[in-house]
Amino acid sequence: VHDKRHPSYIDHPLRDLFAQRVYQIASGYADGNDANSLRHDPMFKLSVERLPLDPTQDLASAPTFSRLEHSVTRPDLYRLTQAFVDHFIASYPEPPAAIVLDIDHSEDPTHGQQELTFYNHHYQSHCYLPLFIFEGPSPALVPAFLRPGKRPPGAENAMILVRLLSYLRRHWPSTHILVRGDSHFATPEVLTVLTQRRWVDFVFGLAGNPVLLRQATPVMQEARALFQQRRALAHAYGEQLPSSSRIYDEFAYAAASWEQRWRVIVKAEVMEAGDNPRFVVTSLAAPAPQQVYEELYCARGNCENAIKAVKCDLHSDRTSDTTFVANATRLLLACAAYVLHHALRT
Repeated sequence: VHDKRHPSYIDHPLRDLFAQRVYQIASGYADGNDANSLRHDPMFKLSVERLPLDPTQDLASAPTFSRLEHSVTRPDLYRLTQAFVDHFIASYPEPPAAIVLDIDHSEDPTHGQQELTFYNHHYQSHCYLPLFIFEGPSPALVPAFLRPGKRPPGAENAMILVRLLSYLRRHWPSTHILVRGDSHFATPEVLTVLTQRRWVDFVFGLAGNPVLLRQATPVMQEARALFQQRRALAHAYGEQLPSSSRIYDEFAYAAASWEQRWRVIVKAEVMEAGDNPRFVVTSLAAPAPQQVYEELYCARGNCENAIKAVKCDLHSDRTSDTTFVANATRLLLACAAYVLHHALRT
């Protein structure tokens, strides 16, 4: 971030301001107004290398942080986001053989006239819709982006992945990258971008449609028969009735907008409430259908837990500034606190 302040009037360098704000958020003080009392706290002063008991070395107050948030520019935001990716890359002493990137959006409700907040019909609210990308197993934060509340088009998701994958590839030219996401990432733009890159694969959820359901009919009939058979045996032997039965299968499928056919995994599940077919599309050829669904796709639920940690524990949804860039800065500050938490845990 470029400091545009006059050097003669600077009491708190940018490094101290960012460190103070991140430490406060990481400690549970998400509101900028908390700085008015915490600026005198000896431990916070010590954390930014100031004398803890010297009243002349108090930390910054809430108005200073308000000015900081509104002074950040779009180029500053780009560099801040890139710093998260640099930190993720630096966490590996050697280029890894493979990494998994979990990508997902999350609702950030807004309650005022914030810039670029829109009504989202899926969430039934006015909101932002930030994008988070985590490394799957860790889950280390790679980058995060605040974005408007409208549904993200495929071209936008593809553009973000192009920049991220190109940047990672410059540092890790031979690392295999698996990208995971839910069904709204299975767009032709995203699939094309990932297909064109070497050593990149994907596993995405796929929304059901009449064509998919028709192709899944034989395996669904098999699953229904299995479910009824298991219930009959359990009833005969006085055992607890099974709540569901599932069978996995696969077939080739191409939506009208896709450039080619892809491998689709179907989970044919039958429950007491009825049929529950689920679909996953992947570029992986080797793993068995059940392994793709249960071990690869379902494991992305860890990303949901990481997003909850950023939102619920670190209050990344405190995006009440009037401008979009200021709110994006708040999101990145909360993400920096998450990176600190993750570093302490690992």
